[in-house]
Amino acid sequence: MPTYRKLIAARHSTNFREATEIVDVQRRDPAPNEILVRNLYTGVNASDYMMAAGMYISPTPVPFDLGGEAAGEIVAVGSDVHNFKVGDHVLTLGGGYGEYNYQRAAYAMPIPKARPEIVSLGVGGLTAIMALELVGEMKSDETVLVTAAAGGTGHYAVQLAKLAGNHVIGTCSSDDKAALLKSLGCDRAINYKNENVRQVLKAEYPKGLNIVFESVGGELFDACLRHLAVRGRLITIGFIAEYPNAQKIETTRVHTFLIPKSASVRGFWLNHYLREAPQYLVKLIDLLESGKLVSEVDAMAFHGLESVADAVDYLYTGKNHGKVLVRY
Repeated sequence: MPTYRKLIAARHSTNFREATEIVDVQRRDPAPNEILVRNLYTGVNASDYMMAAGMYISPTPVPFDLGGEAAGEIVAVGSDVHNFKVGDHVLTLGGGYGEYNYQRAAYAMPIPKARPEIVSLGVGGLTAIMALELVGEMKSDETVLVTAAAGGTGHYAVQLAKLAGNHVIGTCSSDDKAALLKSLGCDRAINYKNENVRQVLKAEYPKGLNIVFESVGGELFDACLRHLAVRGRLITIGFIAEYPNAQKIETTRVHTFLIPKSASVRGFWLNHYLREAPQYLVKLIDLLESGKLVSEVDAMAFHGLESVADAVDYLYTGKNHGKVLVRY
């Protein structure tokens, strides 16, 4: 039987390279409800580190597969699969760090063609649109702040909030990222290396923030929490600044900032919204194909399974502009 390679978490470690290894696996025929996909592109996500460290949201007993999203071509279908055929291209969630990927057909999403811009819509695009629309109940004429706004998820949140007719603020870590945000329609880019976020918000947005799309945690979470508007919603999708260091958020009880404003903090985890994902992916692809949405893919090239650890390390440097990808 032919084999293929995949990257797995073989042990839990806060050192991603020590936690993972590449293994050879026998290829088999897909089960009746499965498809077999040859991965062409996979996205790199902050959660990869947390999962390998054994500190992610859900338990991750070793060994387990890694890679949150992938786009590829179907090379085999199970006997009960009638909605896909060999040669179709699909986006899948999970199993991305492998040359091939077995997926239940019910969870695969059809795409026009596997390409970097499409795979970037996976975790990042879907998280942005569903968190803002379903959890954040985003309307028009609101003030929306996006943290890590030049990243793989944040740059979609900026554009989607702007397309909805809102005033959008984005935080970032460099002047070139601020320039990127402005090119995407961001009304106010805050380079937190040069400006104090709390001071900017106090001086320029005295009425507060209607929505915060937050993925950084730590002090930035605290600043956003303090500056929510009446009935403001803070959507937390992650806390990358705390992953390596286990920082703690606001020492004062969170409710002391929420009750006086009837505000709320709402969590979003993509796994809880998988049933809704296909319809939102169609919407994202339509926006992308019509030119209304820009998919920013980082220019740093990573190729093959051997490069995954380098890609994860690169993501955590914070130097990326948009989505970090690995190509096969």
